[in-house]
Amino acid sequence: MPRPAGAVRARPQPGRPPRRLPRPRLTGLGCGVLTTVAMVGSAWFCELFGGVPMLYGILFVVTGTASAVWVRPADLVFAPVAAPIAFATGLLTTGGPLDAVTQLALRAPWVFAGTAVAGVIVLVRKLLLVLGRKLRERRPAAGRRA
Repeated sequence: MPRPAGAVRARPQPGRPPRRLPRPRLTGLGCGVLTTVAMVGSAWFCELFGGVPMLYGILFVVTGTASAVWVRPADLVFAPVAAPIAFATGLLTTGGPLDAVTQLALRAPWVFAGTAVAGVIVLVRKLLLVLGRKLRERRPAAGRRA
């Protein structure tokens, strides 16, 4: 198929491999919405199998990890905060308030594990951002001295 006049085909840069997956960036609100919708869906899915607590916990850890990886650098604090709220919301949709309180007590290790994973990922990302900023600040200063 012929290209229109003036169209230039993009060529990959020789030193960089092409990206395969898009890098989505969620706002703080988007992180909360994604986590909540995923956990409500997970709760309904687990109800099909009789309310399997281990499956719900594993899906929670995966969801918390995804939200911590995809949240924008400016909104990093929202990922570990949204995770336990979404966990409780998913339990509320399938069992009601009294059952949700009981299930939160019984599934506390999963809540702690998912929140801790999200927190560690957020801390590592923030540390890498700060270190990268410090390295960029030092690099031009070293070039001026030479």
